[in-house]
Amino acid sequence: MLNESLKNLVVDRILPCVQTPAQYVGGEWNAVVKDHRGLRGKLCLAFPDAYSIGMSCHAVQVLYDLMNRRDDWACERAFAPLDDMEQLLREHRLPLWSLETFTPLVDFDVLGFTLQYDLCYSNVLTMLDLGGIPLAADRRTMEHPLVIAGGPCTANPEPMARFIDLFIVGDGEESLPEVCELWARLKHSGRDRESALAEMAARLPYVYVPRFYRPEYGEDGRPTALRPARADLPALIAPAVVEDLESYPPPAAPVVPYVECVQDRIAVEIMRGCPGRCRFCQSTTIKRPLRFRSIESIVQAAVEQYRNTGYNEISLLSLSSSDYTDFDVLIRRLHEIFRPLHVGVSLPSLRINEQLRIVGEVMNTDRHSSLTLAPEVARDDMRRQVGKPITNEDLYAGCRRAFENGFSRVKLYFMCGLPGERESDLEGIIEMAETISRLGKEVRGRAVEVVAGVSNFVPKPQTPYQWNAMQRREYFRWAHEFLHRRKRLRSVRLRCHDVEASLLEGALCRGDRRMGEAIELAWRRGARFDAWAEKLNPELWWQALSDAGIDVEKTLHLPYPADAPLPWDHIGIRQGRAYLEREREQAAEQWVVGSG
Repeated sequence: MLNESLKNLVVDRILPCVQTPAQYVGGEWNAVVKDHRGLRGKLCLAFPDAYSIGMSCHAVQVLYDLMNRRDDWACERAFAPLDDMEQLLREHRLPLWSLETFTPLVDFDVLGFTLQYDLCYSNVLTMLDLGGIPLAADRRTMEHPLVIAGGPCTANPEPMARFIDLFIVGDGEESLPEVCELWARLKHSGRDRESALAEMAARLPYVYVPRFYRPEYGEDGRPTALRPARADLPALIAPAVVEDLESYPPPAAPVVPYVECVQDRIAVEIMRGCPGRCRFCQSTTIKRPLRFRSIESIVQAAVEQYRNTGYNEISLLSLSSSDYTDFDVLIRRLHEIFRPLHVGVSLPSLRINEQLRIVGEVMNTDRHSSLTLAPEVARDDMRRQVGKPITNEDLYAGCRRAFENGFSRVKLYFMCGLPGERESDLEGIIEMAETISRLGKEVRGRAVEVVAGVSNFVPKPQTPYQWNAMQRREYFRWAHEFLHRRKRLRSVRLRCHDVEASLLEGALCRGDRRMGEAIELAWRRGARFDAWAEKLNPELWWQALSDAGIDVEKTLHLPYPADAPLPWDHIGIRQGRAYLEREREQAAEQWVVGSG
């Protein structure tokens, strides 16, 4: 049911004064608007970043479609307001609303945050505060929405534990409807919030309710345990897993944004999980097991989305698209249908293996001529240590074939600061980028642009490197300068990720429950949109961490012993901690050999 009075106020007083007002009004093609009267419940999907980024998140579109297929639930959307909008909302004392019906966030039954990136945490607090919802979970009553969160950051939910009522760990297709349905039942049963949350924590194995778990700390200040405060709660939270992707078809009619977004295209997830065992990659552990969609269902979804959106590009989503079974058959099938319609097919994630050699043949370059690859490191022996069994031979062969078939630009993604990294590994980054550029010129007769992006390694929770320390800022700065000095070809561009942003990401993702105080301090002092380079104020954050008593040295730069408890040990993964320990040991053995 549309909140006409709020909408009129916004349209008359607010929208004429803000940047890109179309991001705040809803009404997009394929948006779903339901009459709230007679519904069992109302869910608002809250994405803690700008509309242009949130509408590019595939999970938002999937869950929005999934919940709106239910006749008894309405699912709406809200995004973090930009600075100008936040200021005006506060000046006019107006609440943050949903796009579909201009309903204030506080009036929903469930408010669900998608936590994709640690540096968006401050925006969660902005949305809660503007939505009229107490920041602290223990200050909410049954009159407030159930505040839940899912996404990759639940690999370590502790930094946000004071703000979130309930975390969903794992896949959302089955778990989100179950959480919403159980909350609606408990809410209408007359329970108080504490007992309702306790029942949800006891009945749903993939649900983590922080208030019922007590952290313990050792004399050195590091966490030693996180124990359930109730006998009926599990010590380990098991992730929700959708065993059969075919049971959950992709959205047939995704919402088409009014404004330009980061990803404006048809998006179809073709597989979930990754066959690789990259030891630095959190996604390979939290997204398992490996599951595939059939070629028929992928093609059908792409056709339906094309008819319902009019997009002229299809993006095939996965952690490693070229590992899809019958990859070449799928691509050729899509081209048969979509090439006559002048619709391109893009692959945002390609693994460097034998399949890469055929990419140049099966992919067309009518619309895009750029190939994106992630070798991660440039030496074969170092790749064996990090668990990525690919070779430079395959990479160069694939690039040659792509150049022969019309590709004229290559983007490469590397990391620096990995355990056991040598100066020769850094030299190899420039050597590889320049070799590919020369190879392109040899094939095409003119210079080929190669962009080498270098990120700073963060030892993420739920990976075999989770026990390792992160390199210091002095090392990363030296490594970046080293790379720039080694570069010779003008056709090669080098982009190094901001060091302070990487260090802050490391502190947030590796922190324990005490990190919540620092997050709130930084937010109250003005932290907003910290994932944006132009918005991040590192000094503000480092001071907040200091004032909150966070020992950054121990959080970031002091490794954990192999048998030490970790702040996120209560969050389970499919393979279990023993798997991570074995992979850690193997990496250490290969590091000794490779660095000898």
